[in-house]
Amino acid sequence: MFWMELQLQGLLQLTLKKLNFDNMINELDTIALKVDLPEHHLKTGDIGTVVLIYNNGEAFEVEFVAADGNTVALKTLKADMIRPAIGSKEILHLREIE
Repeated sequence: MFWMELQLQGLLQLTLKKLNFDNMINELDTIALKVDLPEHHLKTGDIGTVVLIYNNGEAFEVEFVAADGNTVALKTLKADMIRPAIGSKEILHLREIE
């Protein structure tokens, strides 16, 4: 029985990956920036929150805030510029805004 559950779980994960549901980003999700945006003092790995989704996930409105809660930037970003920030092997990091 356990082996069958593992097989079903593997099949479900493969199906979700093919449908791209495993990387789905929703409103209010925490994301990580995949590119530097020097004009806004943002660097790869900076954390933001999705506040709006455009065209079924083609682009996202993302808010980046400082540790005191003040907004640093509110940017519309293409889907390939961000990724979900849900990795269990990732740790958050603070840096001073330049």
